[in-house]
Amino acid sequence: MSNTLAPLTAEAPLANWVGAVKRSELQKMLSAASSPDIISFALGLPAPEFFPREALSRAAAAVLASDARSLQYGPPSQLLKRQIVDLMTQRGVKCHEGQIFLTSGAQQGMNLLARLLLDTGGQVLAEEMIYTGFQQVIEPYQPNLLTIRADPETGMDVSAVESILERGARPAFIYAMSDGHNPLTVSLSLGNRKRLAELARKYHIPIMEDDAYGFLYYGAACVPPLRAFDDQWVFYIGSFSKTLGPGLRSGWIVLPESLIPKLSIVKEASDIDTTTFAQRTIAAFLEAEDFNQHLVRLRREYKMRRDAMLCSMRDHFPPQARWRVPDTGVFIWVELPSEVDAAAMLSVAIEKERVAFIPGQAFCVNENCRATNCMRLNFSNSSPELIEEGIKRLARAIGSYENESN
Repeated sequence: MSNTLAPLTAEAPLANWVGAVKRSELQKMLSAASSPDIISFALGLPAPEFFPREALSRAAAAVLASDARSLQYGPPSQLLKRQIVDLMTQRGVKCHEGQIFLTSGAQQGMNLLARLLLDTGGQVLAEEMIYTGFQQVIEPYQPNLLTIRADPETGMDVSAVESILERGARPAFIYAMSDGHNPLTVSLSLGNRKRLAELARKYHIPIMEDDAYGFLYYGAACVPPLRAFDDQWVFYIGSFSKTLGPGLRSGWIVLPESLIPKLSIVKEASDIDTTTFAQRTIAAFLEAEDFNQHLVRLRREYKMRRDAMLCSMRDHFPPQARWRVPDTGVFIWVELPSEVDAAAMLSVAIEKERVAFIPGQAFCVNENCRATNCMRLNFSNSSPELIEEGIKRLARAIGSYENESN
């Protein structure tokens, strides 16, 4: 037997799925748009100036002073679970503490549910354009992805979902965003929500409902999420990232109580419940502060930024460009003239105009999806003045690209 050591240049053999994995467009943009001279509409970042830092600081100090175990491993915060029950009531969902499962953000919620429900090579039903973070969650399972049309005006094609299930498909779950769809920004109608929940119940197919933006609505009231129409087959994912701050890494799942023990084992293997301090800090914040007033402020400020972007787009974008006014969330989906390749134009936008966005094609999950002339713009992370300047730059980039292409 040879004692010869492997050359230093050798690499550890990796799992098969890693060979095909690619860095997401969002991660690329996180690096590319980090330069201070770039105006970024790329990522779904909340505005840091609206983080309730002073109130969170008071809450954190109170937790550290009164709870010697706040930095220790420990069970999830029961107080926070009770408070989330109240928050869900505001969203039109009736639930109890035993159905609340605390997570390290919505991204972990998706990951844990996928591990709970999906076998390698199993079926997943989703739209042909979906959040890139969800794509990364399911990629290790190399799933058989059943895709349906994503309509920029009406959202998920529920009739197509019904047709697929009628033909015998039994996916491990359906992935859905009923409010503030990422990237299309559309929200499902009340009728389609009820219909989709009925299909889940009829065929015994869980729905993974991603509600990252449900509390950020800009109308008089919000439509209840899918979870409000079925408490057995809809697994709701919520988060404090867009409302309090992503650095807290805190979210929750609402699901049948019978599944909590199994999901707890899955989570223990992931992080051993290490966000105890963040959970207790959020609970102390919610107990001492007016969270509803904080949400009112966020909605007011983000609506102002949304309207500033819409106004500037009307003034500066080419007349053939199309978009819809989002009533929820932090994005605007834009369809540019058909001859524009948004991915190619991105280089022009960054290098010449110092403005960034996410090309629409980044959200496509199959070859039939065509969004090459589309882009997703974020309005929450820039002031109205910066938005106006950024849209002017982006309009120049579109013009430069069209001139160079002709």
